[in-house]
Amino acid sequence: MFSSTVHLRPGIEVGNYPEREDVRDNWLDRTAANITGLVRQYIVGRNPQYMKFVNKVNAQSKDLDKLDFGELKVRVRKLRRSLYSEGLKDDLVSQSFALIREISTRQLGLRHHDVQLYGGWVMLNGMIAEMGTGEGKTLAATLPACTAAMAGIPTHIVTVNDFLVKRDAKWMNPIYSALGLSVGVIKEGMSHEQKQAAYACDITYCTNKQLAFDYLRDRMLLGSESRRLHLQLEGLHNDIPKTSLLLLRGLCFAIIDEADSVLVDEARTPLIISNKGESSDHDRVYQDAVRIARSLQSPRDYNIRIKEHSAELTDLGRAYVARHSKNLGGIWSGARRRDELMRQALSALYLHEIDKHYLVKDGKIQIIDEYTGRVMADRSWERGLHQMVEAKEGCEISMRQETLARISYQKFFRRYLRIAGMTGTAREVANELWSVYNINVVTIPTNKPSNRQAEEDKVFLTADEKWKVVVKRVRALHNQGRPILIGTRSVVASEHLSYLLYLSGLPHKVLNARQDVEESEIIMQAGQSGRITVATNMAGRGTDIKLSQDAFDSGGLFVLATERNETKRIDRQLFGRCGRQGDPGNYQAIISLEDELTKEFYGAFCNKILKRWYGDDKCLPVQLGNIMIWIAQTASDYHFSRMRRDLLKADDNLDDMLAFTGRGE
Repeated sequence: MFSSTVHLRPGIEVGNYPEREDVRDNWLDRTAANITGLVRQYIVGRNPQYMKFVNKVNAQSKDLDKLDFGELKVRVRKLRRSLYSEGLKDDLVSQSFALIREISTRQLGLRHHDVQLYGGWVMLNGMIAEMGTGEGKTLAATLPACTAAMAGIPTHIVTVNDFLVKRDAKWMNPIYSALGLSVGVIKEGMSHEQKQAAYACDITYCTNKQLAFDYLRDRMLLGSESRRLHLQLEGLHNDIPKTSLLLLRGLCFAIIDEADSVLVDEARTPLIISNKGESSDHDRVYQDAVRIARSLQSPRDYNIRIKEHSAELTDLGRAYVARHSKNLGGIWSGARRRDELMRQALSALYLHEIDKHYLVKDGKIQIIDEYTGRVMADRSWERGLHQMVEAKEGCEISMRQETLARISYQKFFRRYLRIAGMTGTAREVANELWSVYNINVVTIPTNKPSNRQAEEDKVFLTADEKWKVVVKRVRALHNQGRPILIGTRSVVASEHLSYLLYLSGLPHKVLNARQDVEESEIIMQAGQSGRITVATNMAGRGTDIKLSQDAFDSGGLFVLATERNETKRIDRQLFGRCGRQGDPGNYQAIISLEDELTKEFYGAFCNKILKRWYGDDKCLPVQLGNIMIWIAQTASDYHFSRMRRDLLKADDNLDDMLAFTGRGE
């Protein structure tokens, strides 16, 4: 199943900066790939044949514990030579996994379980290992990473934030050091030379954002010519060839942590390298746009489309804007540019909410990642939207950015010679992962039988009634000594619940974008007896919640969702925080039809009808509530999947335009 190692590392076969060429798929190809993805998921994702490999590793492990460390290192050196010259053959890989497990046992006191061996083998084969929360994905990733690195393949371990990059690299470093492998870490604020040194290591830990931006910087340096022969000739004629200035050594092998988040959820947003544009009156333009937009009336002058997250002027609105901007001159003179300004201003006013989509911190707008609840301090919205939000909030208006280079995660990760991943939730998007990245999802069994218990969801008609029941439920659980993790979708919701808990005299901790520095510490303490933790979305993802003995005896962690997310996967990630490694735990959703997901999908009319039937303070019948949520989430999943397809198509169209004009990415 493995390809030849020489095709996965820089060299004569694939050049000094290897990457896969872009593949264009038409509608028929994508449809066929989606169907194939479903079939492959059913067959490959549940095929027990991979456990045969685990038995090989266990056979290779026999008597390794009797060797002293010097003898173990001799075996490692011999194995590295064999892997480099013969490639990733099954016998050599099983030897490698056995040695890595033995070294991990000695260096960290952590011995890979059989299911982690299984997950590691799946990743080395270029697939996504779906492993439950708490099953040890970080340790499992050392198996394919070390094996590939010993075969000479530059390996990138990609995760979602700087904290996990630094933590995982430091935590696993004793294994790498014992194997003679160098480890690099890419962090914010590093110099060009520091990044080069980190990417030159055998294994490099980095975030998906930093990695993609560094690749774009390399593309900008190379320009339109990145062909192998051209780079070789250029190196012969120039004293300082471009290849010596490149950051990466190509895109060989990537292991992506939280793969569904990186490859699917974040794939909706293109990554853009920009430069400050020039405009003498740009502050005035945005301030005028927001001022005029505030004076418009709905639905006479404009319509807000919540589902499409867009705003449109009516004919009357266009006439109104034309009248009130005729003396402003400049950019306001053109009808198309005027309409674009107003669409962005309306979007800033009515589609982007403070403490939900962004924070105002130190006089600056900071975007909140809707999937993780974390602040993305160095991100900005494009096409003037960021400046409109700054004008709306009275902040200093930053200079509008001019795009120098852009790429989507879909396009970027498809260029790797091999990608693999690990996550707790991927099977729901298995067909999309196959159709876009040609990567399978394999569900790995848990090391211990799951003891996670679901409780009946409650769906209320009003948010007020929902919050009353949430506080009542939290009080009852707290009195039992249960640790409770409460999931919310926004900063404002977490702080509203915090206020209600404060009024009820319930001590608690809040984890949202304002407390992101304390994230890991708050989450690590969330398993203590009687602890109440309110967290936005998936804040703390990647950090285990370990139960105290008292918490274990009282029934384990109770996870309470106060809203359903746009995709079922994120709900499953949240609920997966309890019941790890066979621990006891329960989960439940207490939600309302006034929550964002259902409110946007069904609108106010549906709620009015149901209130006539059931009254304001009633809980909907379980089956009706579940069906309504299922329909809304399914429609949302489809909507965002279509957005990702459209972005990939737009990338292809942009490439065609740039190729025609002679410009690079």
